[in-house]
Amino acid sequence: MPSLSPVIAEIRLAVRTALADLPEGSTVVVALSGGADSLALAAATAFEGAKLGVRVRSVTVDHGLQADSDAVATRAASTATALGLEAGIVRVEVGGEGGPEAAARDARYRVLKGAAADAGATAVLLGHTLDDQAETVLLGLARGSGAASLQGMAPVREDDDGVRWVRPLLGVRRATTRAFCAASDLEFWDDPHNSEERFARVRVRDRVLPVLESELGPGIAEALVRTAEQLREDAEAFDEMIHETIEDIVEHAEAGISVSVAALAANPAALRNRIIRLVVDSEFGVSLTRLQTLEVARLVTDWSGQGPIDLPECSAARQGGRIVFTAR
Repeated sequence: MPSLSPVIAEIRLAVRTALADLPEGSTVVVALSGGADSLALAAATAFEGAKLGVRVRSVTVDHGLQADSDAVATRAASTATALGLEAGIVRVEVGGEGGPEAAARDARYRVLKGAAADAGATAVLLGHTLDDQAETVLLGLARGSGAASLQGMAPVREDDDGVRWVRPLLGVRRATTRAFCAASDLEFWDDPHNSEERFARVRVRDRVLPVLESELGPGIAEALVRTAEQLREDAEAFDEMIHETIEDIVEHAEAGISVSVAALAANPAALRNRIIRLVVDSEFGVSLTRLQTLEVARLVTDWSGQGPIDLPECSAARQGGRIVFTAR
């Protein structure tokens, strides 16, 4: 018998590992665009799912952003059917708020979440690769938005609605998914948006990473991903400490919530700032910038009688021995 292609074996193993914790009889949804990454994921999940007793359904979201998007979606769904998957296509209208990339992503995730609910799926599988992760980390670094964005994408994340988002291919290079498709005789689609340099991610992919590889040596993408993994481990440890701390120092206040000044002052800056961000996010559903967080922290560390600080959806003020966050 001919030996199994190494690229097929690598991706099947990644998927098998991701599915291993699911109970037999589970259903998963695979997000399938028709590109090499999602097609390799769908094919490997079809193979491994059949062995593990996992039902697999693919969902292709037609954003309608290109003239032939309906044909691309139909071809992707047909390929999924040929692989033995239940395949569905959902067409959406993409608004312009936040730019086309963000609007398309929001529409896509809404569809996938709905598809998971309809199918009773245990998880939604996404085809992001190691290269996507490295690009995400670099973009986060450029924004200066701290360790949260430098953690990149989590391999497994459960959202507030209980939907489990799984990225089995975060340890796999993009070139490997293309080689998988070639070895499997699967024709994939190259999204022309992936070549449009008006998008920051494309510039990182085509210009920034190649320059870093050329000037600093190979392995930059892998190093960025290792950094993200280490930061995620640190963040998980911090989060556990914060949740334990918050139980003792937070109290509900009229139209808001309050935090003990003494307790905040007793914590190092890293924990203090995380507590402030978490309290505001949990109570008001907004994320503070670093500058906003530091201004609130000054109510603790550099108090000189300053008045309330306006924040998104709320205000922060020092009242006696507490920092009170009140809805606006």
